[in-house]
Amino acid sequence: MKNGGYAEDPNPADDKTIAELRGVTKRFGDVLAASDLNISISEGEFLSFLGPSGCGKTTALRMLAGFEAPTEGEVFLDGALVNSLEPHHRPVNMVFQQYALFPHMTVAQNIGYGLRQRRPRLPKAQIAEKVEKALDVVRLGGFEDRKIWEMSGGQQQRVALARAIINEPKLLLLDEPMAALDRKLRKEMQIELQDLQRQLGITFVLVTHDQEEALSMSDRICIMREGRIVQTGSPQELYDRPTSRYVADFVGTSNFFNGTVTDTSQPLYTVVLDNGLQVQAPPVGKFSDGQEVCISVRPEQMKLHRNGEGQSVHIQNRIFLGEHTEYLVRHETLGDFLVLSPRQSEMNEGPFSVGDMAQVSWEPGTTLILDRK
Repeated sequence: MKNGGYAEDPNPADDKTIAELRGVTKRFGDVLAASDLNISISEGEFLSFLGPSGCGKTTALRMLAGFEAPTEGEVFLDGALVNSLEPHHRPVNMVFQQYALFPHMTVAQNIGYGLRQRRPRLPKAQIAEKVEKALDVVRLGGFEDRKIWEMSGGQQQRVALARAIINEPKLLLLDEPMAALDRKLRKEMQIELQDLQRQLGITFVLVTHDQEEALSMSDRICIMREGRIVQTGSPQELYDRPTSRYVADFVGTSNFFNGTVTDTSQPLYTVVLDNGLQVQAPPVGKFSDGQEVCISVRPEQMKLHRNGEGQSVHIQNRIFLGEHTEYLVRHETLGDFLVLSPRQSEMNEGPFSVGDMAQVSWEPGTTLILDRK
């Protein structure tokens, strides 16, 4: 036994690994909340669990925190097995979606709460010093005597963060902490969280259903579906090389067209779409001739023009978004799909109007062949 009662890991992980889930499964009665989760989290990393409601991401976070015990598998923190270790004995702190601040306490009292529970007790002067430093880190110096109900939503979030980091955890868990903030404040807090994480060097693990939030903040993203991890990678890897239609649809926006592989003899496979159109694209995974697949094309990879080669489409809707314009177009057999036209292209080509006819084209290398599931 070591580290305050941790059981030693019989196969110690690399010293750069701060947390690990090994074959972790969690059941609540007949409900399978998480299934065979395997993930290693590196020291100083910003990792996000991303997925829709009910996919198991919060369950994974709660098992790291110790609020849930795995039905099967092992949880390691800082190289030690912690399956049976209570949350307050783990080198972990958690920021909840609703912050869980005490309304009857001042900002300073909320931030120093965890320190006051330590045994042996810390001197009051030392607690006050640590609270002051935590306030400076989250840019709330001078707010120590404010009541929680006098603080804005963004300020309350900073208080919750200060309370979490004051104990110097090795792992900080964030359970959708920005869900209650408006869009502008959420973007500001995303930047502040990144800056804070770099400044402190603490490993952050974020749970979110917001793909933009995960893409903008994370070193790695763990995509979950129905209790399972379906793909893990950097934001760019997941965006550029999704391994399934589910990931391509969840990370960013994609257009999907069903088809059948007809030739796998070249680096670019040939796929005949259900409407008879033949396209060439790189595969993601192994496919065989005759296999039913889908192709994925990002809207920004498509080009709208008035003349030349391409697929004839009818402009259904136009939304001006500043740096680009989003067009909903309709093809006679491919159906409706999205095209994003950059501002410069709009200036050169001239904007299209609802009701116009246009040509759509895209380069073969920008298309991916994916499993339909």
